[in-house]
Amino acid sequence: MLQDRVYIVTGASRGFGLAMASTLVQNGARVGLVSRTPALLDRAVAEIGPERAFGVAADVGVRAEVVAAFDAIHSHYGRLDGLVNNAGMATPNRIEHLVETEVLAQVQTNFLGTVFCSQAAIPLLRGGDNPRILTISSASAWHYDEMSHLSIYASTKAAVERFTRDLRVEVQGDGIGVTCIRPGGAWTDFAAGWDPAAFASALAAWKEAGTHLDTGMDVDHVAGAVLYALSQPPGVGVDLLEIRPNTPTPKTLLQ
Repeated sequence: MLQDRVYIVTGASRGFGLAMASTLVQNGARVGLVSRTPALLDRAVAEIGPERAFGVAADVGVRAEVVAAFDAIHSHYGRLDGLVNNAGMATPNRIEHLVETEVLAQVQTNFLGTVFCSQAAIPLLRGGDNPRILTISSASAWHYDEMSHLSIYASTKAAVERFTRDLRVEVQGDGIGVTCIRPGGAWTDFAAGWDPAAFASALAAWKEAGTHLDTGMDVDHVAGAVLYALSQPPGVGVDLLEIRPNTPTPKTLLQ
């Protein structure tokens, strides 16, 4: 389906990003993986297979690192057909107690990372055969039944969606298709490393806000949405695709 096409996936060392990169390779593509953590990145490349995966460590919130990483991937493969802006992070906390460094880190990674990566990709994609840019938002940007105490994360994802609208218009003349994908909750290790007390507080507030959560979705479902968007023919674009779990489960089962 995507035979020998080349895509960059950011935040690709685990979770959604690793599933996306793996799915693209399974459908014939080659991938450039970008992540901040070299050890996890090396493990992801080994898992996918170094013959079709090439990793470069970079912080997407630092423009110079993004440009260097994208140039390295482009040089390695000799082309670029698309970008999946997946890198993201969250740190739960009540608004009153937000920590400055954690706020800045989320803005830098989630929003500025999307901006910088899109900037770096445009000249590499221009003139290509059906080039694409995908941005990964979150259901928390629009739905109030998502995890509590993620105000900054949700705000950055809302900013990503607004940015994507302008990006879509600006690159239409270059033949670059732009899609925003808005995933709901899925079973991942996204919360790994969260402060246990802050996480417990967010979970308690979330339980109080409603009686059930929706389950039934995992990273491969989101990766399938990415594949669908990238597989559209030239001149056809998926503007916005929201994919959410749809099996109601009592929150009382969560500990």
